[in-house]
Amino acid sequence: MGNLFGKKPAKKPAASRVTEQDKAVLQLKQQRDKLKQYQKKVLAQLERDREVARKLLQEGKKDKAKLMLRKKKFQETLLDKTDGQLDNLERLVHDLEFAQVEQEVVRGLEVGNAALKKMHQILSLEDVERIMDETKEGIEYQQEIDDLLAGGLSQQDEDDVMAELDEILAQGEGKVTLPDVPTDEIGEKERERERERKRAAPKEAVLAS
Repeated sequence: MGNLFGKKPAKKPAASRVTEQDKAVLQLKQQRDKLKQYQKKVLAQLERDREVARKLLQEGKKDKAKLMLRKKKFQETLLDKTDGQLDNLERLVHDLEFAQVEQEVVRGLEVGNAALKKMHQILSLEDVERIMDETKEGIEYQQEIDDLLAGGLSQQDEDDVMAELDEILAQGEGKVTLPDVPTDEIGEKERERERERKRAAPKEAVLAS
């Protein structure tokens, strides 16, 4: 009873699916981002150094302006080096991510091959050949039956079969096919009524007089 109203046991955390390749890609991207931030910082400093050198020249302090431009030139060489490092990092990130894609493809191929092997074990080539032979024999046997039935019936029988088939189809669609009423019998009954009326006419005339 205590378990019913007590706290539910804490669920175990799901196993992490982060691989070593994922960690490596993350670290490379972080280093790449730091380099880009450093480049922005250096570019801003270069603009400031150039502005300082320009002001020093305006003040007639040529030596100090020259020193500032040398500092600027040194920072430009560092900036060029960061460009090369950034290219290397981008290439490594691309190679690692592509390697992960290739790894997933290989895993998919392994799973597919394993499934295919299991299917082959369940259904061997001999089983397929046997099923195909049995199917062929069944078709040939049915054809023989059809040929015998077709050869043993007359044209009238065939017509009767088709008529009955049409009748069944009509009933299935909610239509009831009524048998044809013979027109000769209807005509004979009508003529008989006409003769009765003619015979009764003189009697009615006599009674009326």
